[in-house]
Amino acid sequence: MANVILKEIVKKFGDVLAVNKVNLEIKDQEFVVLVGPSGCGKTTTLRMIAGLEEIDAGEIYIGDTLVNDVPPKDRDIAMVFQNYALYPHMDVYNNMAFGLKLRKFPKSDIDQRVKEAAEILGIQELLQRKPKQLSGGQRQRVAVGRAIVRHPKVFLFDEPLSNLDAKLRVQMRAELSKLHDRLKTTMIYVTHDQIEAMTMGDRIVVMRDGLVQQVGSPLELYNKPINKFVAGFIGTPSMNFIDVVLKKEGDDLYLDGQSFKLTIPNEFKESLLPHLNQELTLGIRPQDLFDSEVSKESASTGSTINTTVDVVEPLGSEQIIYLTTGPHTLVAVLDMQTRTGVGDDLKIAVDTSKMHLFKSDTEIAII
Repeated sequence: MANVILKEIVKKFGDVLAVNKVNLEIKDQEFVVLVGPSGCGKTTTLRMIAGLEEIDAGEIYIGDTLVNDVPPKDRDIAMVFQNYALYPHMDVYNNMAFGLKLRKFPKSDIDQRVKEAAEILGIQELLQRKPKQLSGGQRQRVAVGRAIVRHPKVFLFDEPLSNLDAKLRVQMRAELSKLHDRLKTTMIYVTHDQIEAMTMGDRIVVMRDGLVQQVGSPLELYNKPINKFVAGFIGTPSMNFIDVVLKKEGDDLYLDGQSFKLTIPNEFKESLLPHLNQELTLGIRPQDLFDSEVSKESASTGSTINTTVDVVEPLGSEQIIYLTTGPHTLVAVLDMQTRTGVGDDLKIAVDTSKMHLFKSDTEIAII
């Protein structure tokens, strides 16, 4: 078991700065997810921890050991790759045992470790099969099992579920979370899927263009995003963003969105006064928009927007509604009580206590 510390890590590929001065401490037994769009540097960061990429600057510690110049085989880590990387000519047993055989483990120890890992993953009956005889989910379990038998200090996962279908991904997410609870080992997991990050990680590291944008628990990132990028990346459907101007009328502050006005709740007034008459970006999650006729308690004075319905996507228990108001488009997640169709007018209530505001130039969160 070990913590992992990254200090001022830098990685360049030619003139491209892939990872830019990343600082991160991952605690012993913690499950941390690196998430971000393609090309953000998350997989490169993972590969530097593994020793598969040389770092250009900075320090990496696993436990108390500086591992900058330690080869991958001596870092006491185990990595699960996106493409499984199983040996096609070996059965499951020998795929899982191969690394231990290279390290000259006694045959009895190898047998015990392989069978223990197979029991944990529920693949005891697959030990004599070749990879080509396995489904995608079974191959993924074998790849995880090959890592488990190592008893490493740190597990590294590089988008291990991206090749699976949607239903199997959900199942494997739960299984990997249970595996972490059982093994109590430090795990670092890379994905571009923010749903995987939200459901699996103790903490999430959001990256963009080689920079760490924010580190926190799933709820911290969802409720208190530090900037517009994190706000838009975390949450499904994505947060709505609207250009507004903060104005004052009497004792009231309000947001002018051209086609609507939203009154600022008293709790935000003091912190927003320095931004009076400035152009800002309003962020509101689709789940914080309501049909004012169905949710009358949410339709307080100064918190409604008149919209026109563009698209309706019924999902059974809820529906996703795409709306237009003036020059702006919105997405709302409404329950099935709302009966509406394309072209209908719909008055939307906004839960202004849940709104976010960002500076238009820096995209940094104000509230």
